[in-house]
Amino acid sequence: MVMFWVTLLAVSILLYVLLDGFDLGIGILFGLASDEPRRHAMMSAVAPVWDGNETWLVVSGVILWGAFPVVYSVLMSAFYLPVLLMLAGLILRGVAFEFRYKAERMRWIWNASFAGGSLVATFMQGLMVGALVEGLPLSGNRYVGGEFGWSSPFAIVCGVGLCVGYALLGACWLVRKCEDEVRDEAYRIIPYLAAALLAFLIAVLAYALAMDFAVMTRWLDRPYLFVFPTAGALAAIALAAGVHRREDALPFPMVTVIFVAAFGTLAISFWPYMIPFSITIEQAAGPHSSLAFMFWGAGLFVFPLMLLYTVISLTVFRGKTAASADHY
Repeated sequence: MVMFWVTLLAVSILLYVLLDGFDLGIGILFGLASDEPRRHAMMSAVAPVWDGNETWLVVSGVILWGAFPVVYSVLMSAFYLPVLLMLAGLILRGVAFEFRYKAERMRWIWNASFAGGSLVATFMQGLMVGALVEGLPLSGNRYVGGEFGWSSPFAIVCGVGLCVGYALLGACWLVRKCEDEVRDEAYRIIPYLAAALLAFLIAVLAYALAMDFAVMTRWLDRPYLFVFPTAGALAAIALAAGVHRREDALPFPMVTVIFVAAFGTLAISFWPYMIPFSITIEQAAGPHSSLAFMFWGAGLFVFPLMLLYTVISLTVFRGKTAASADHY
């Protein structure tokens, strides 16, 4: 049961990063759009699916709360302020998404809110991941770092890095879904975003290896683990080739592979810890009765139905979208 729920948690987080990542990335790029037709095209590219994408964040939180309550309590205690800011950003961009279609003279406010909310939510997510990788000050199973114990230069760099990564996801989604000027502009910025993201990922991996000898030993003792960084490198090469040949369908899957490889690399580096070097998976897991009770609801029905809904949604709204001045 413990491995079942940790697998579901990992899949939920990864799906959230990939799915909500591209629409948060489009929100970040939205702030750079030069005119309303391009903004309309960008909104149309994400409008049919963005609501469902954010649901995976709720699923991840519910699994943490029910299956790994120790980790949930530590993370909520440590990241109270970043979580509030992240949720405020997500709420603001959601409201702006709907309101900007109705506004005329004040549309610029909702345009700025959509871009700003996306940027704040993304930065806070990256900052929390960076603080978690660097290590949280714990005493037993309690967080003792104070209100700003998560703040560090490394965490801030990770926040910026995730903004770059989500922007790359968003640009590749625009290439996949849009035509004309929006697609051409996305093609122009993808090489710069991809280079910045790869440099960031290499720096983070090097920092993680140097931070703790146990992490480096794990990689040196198990060379087969380098399949993840290798897959990411090959995907980066395929991404460059796809952008060079202007193959609209290729960049987004390749960036997805890069994110999956980065996620796998991070997970392997700190296995079996859920909070690095402090709380293991077994220590974090709730009682078997709780895990079994959740299995018959969330595990057996809710998760598969959500996964099916996501697949159907992306299938129904596949292909290029047409920019429209009307509401989606």
